[in-house]
Amino acid sequence: MKTSWTPIRTAVILALCGATFAFAPAQAAGQAAAAGAGTNASASASGTAPARPAGAVVLPGDDFYAWANGEWMATTEIPADRGSWGAMYALAEESNARIARLIEEAAADKSAGAEARKVTDFYNAYMNEAGIEAAGLSALKPRLAKIEAVKTRADLSRVLGEFLRADVDPLNMTNFNTPNLFGVWINQDLADPSRNVPYLLQGGLGMPDRAYYLDNSPRMNELRGKYQQYIVAMLELAGYDNPAQRAAKIFALESELAQSHASREESADIQKANNHWTMKDFAAKAPGMDWNAFMKGARLAGQDRFIAYHPGALKGAAEQVAATDLATWKDYLAFHSLNQFANTLPKAYADLRFAFYGKGLTGSPQQSPRWKRALAATNGALEDAVGKMYVAKYFPAGHKVHIQKMVANIKDAFARRIDKLDWMAPSTRAQAKEKVRTMYVGVGYPDTWKSYEGLVVSPTDALGNVMRAQEFHYTRQLSKLKQKPKKTDWAMPAQLVNALNLPLQNALNFPAAILQPPFYDPKASDARNYGAIGSVIGHEISHSFDDMGAQFDARGRLRDWWTKEDLAHFRKASQKLVEQYNAYKPFEDLAVNGKLTLSENLSDLAGLAAAHDAFKASPGGKGSGVEADRAFFTGFARSWRTKMREASLRRTVLTDSHAPGQYRTYTVRNLDAWYEAFDVRPGQQLYLAPGERVRVW
Repeated sequence: MKTSWTPIRTAVILALCGATFAFAPAQAAGQAAAAGAGTNASASASGTAPARPAGAVVLPGDDFYAWANGEWMATTEIPADRGSWGAMYALAEESNARIARLIEEAAADKSAGAEARKVTDFYNAYMNEAGIEAAGLSALKPRLAKIEAVKTRADLSRVLGEFLRADVDPLNMTNFNTPNLFGVWINQDLADPSRNVPYLLQGGLGMPDRAYYLDNSPRMNELRGKYQQYIVAMLELAGYDNPAQRAAKIFALESELAQSHASREESADIQKANNHWTMKDFAAKAPGMDWNAFMKGARLAGQDRFIAYHPGALKGAAEQVAATDLATWKDYLAFHSLNQFANTLPKAYADLRFAFYGKGLTGSPQQSPRWKRALAATNGALEDAVGKMYVAKYFPAGHKVHIQKMVANIKDAFARRIDKLDWMAPSTRAQAKEKVRTMYVGVGYPDTWKSYEGLVVSPTDALGNVMRAQEFHYTRQLSKLKQKPKKTDWAMPAQLVNALNLPLQNALNFPAAILQPPFYDPKASDARNYGAIGSVIGHEISHSFDDMGAQFDARGRLRDWWTKEDLAHFRKASQKLVEQYNAYKPFEDLAVNGKLTLSENLSDLAGLAAAHDAFKASPGGKGSGVEADRAFFTGFARSWRTKMREASLRRTVLTDSHAPGQYRTYTVRNLDAWYEAFDVRPGQQLYLAPGERVRVW
């Protein structure tokens, strides 16, 4: 759901309604299904399903998602520039329109400060299409010349290091891939909370994931063909001779890199990522690359402690540095430079990129308006500067106080749930409660805003601005290697409609932009607010106790703080949830991956349960009856309403650690209170016998 920010795993991310077991309200291809639309048939290969017979009424116990969202699904169209649409997308659209107006107002304000001026200059340079056309490739030429000057393997290693950027976060991911050969993340050491270290991760693929290279399904074969055509077209546009021959070699190199990449499931296993390497280890464990030259280019020379998050991919890439001819590597780097910066190159480059990544990968028929792309780039480059403008105008202090109170209530509810776990040993229980107690929760915006002093922003150089902002951000990240980890550091801008758990910091972020309707409404009932934003808060708290988060202690250190018996029980209960989600099939040939989505599904389940407990203890929930519970669960279901085009849905199911929104709504089938609120009975399609309901926290 993010724009120019790296997608985030433990965030509240959007997904879709597709079909499920035998019932299918079917929105994969943008078809509408009213409440009561959809028959007892699985979705077709096109992602659509037939409608229910006229007059049929869907019961909450048969399809709670359709019951709560049918009218919205029937009347909502996915915008032409989107692969998907939903409650959070609509909220983000509204927030973006507000920010664009703020930037326009600041541009007209002669008294605006230096930081606001950088925001307006960055945005306006991006909007200046005539200037971008006139500039052509001029700002990119120094980078292309540096690539062309590569004569040796050592030169190649150095340039690969110079292109390294801090653009991934492995513990909060939807996407492990990065446009550079490797990604780097600088954060607290997994084993030592007192120091920051560089993590090196796999990257270098032009398509979203290794599966796009290795899966032999007709759909993937088609996408591989389109991607190779895109490489040819981009090289040809830039004036390279023999573009088809060059493209074939580039694709072959990427295919070799994909062979060594870890899968999504492997990447989510933090134990497999816990590999501490010294400089000597790189040469011994990943031979083929001049690692000294690479580290010098990356400005990491002198570091002697790294975490090789994807050791197999590091080894595989190093082998290709040695085995693949330099000419192919130079073409690879040139293409990826054009591809990475296409949106700030002349229109022909941006249109080519959209034709593949927009139409081809997400099914979006129309490119986003220029102002939206300009805003996304501005948010990515100057996120806190934009955030300050947004918060000053749109986030009242009273909202922060109210949300902080809700957070405290839900934390208390989660702690009470821990106390009631009859399977948990006292030692494990004490450490779990300590983790909840010491959790930092950031609401609205960070305690300290980032400074952009030193970042040069030109009102006429869009591409130069983007490249300088990337370099500025990387330099800021490198500076963390000389600092102690900070629990209060934010990883999200205030204007982002999202939320986040940071396992290494034992911290949560709830940006201001998500703290508004339909998630939070100060005028709404406690039932609605706890069902919507309360379940989001509970979800993020619960990430500290999902299959990954539970491996970190209260200080964010990766260690085993469970008894053997407790861990066995936790894993057994979690496996039941894996199996439950494996049964959901958006398409006949593609099911939800219960293992890949386990962390999010665990957090949805535990978070919703804790939010419901907190609601029942709130002033509006004490003594409330069935109607209040119905409002609570309905608020939850409506927060996940989403429609998605088939291409986007397939990509989501293959690569996203979040289940599609419809199936996230079905979390309710594991809570006893939902059955009571909606009189759900045996024989209805979502019904689970009490012994079959998954109970973890």
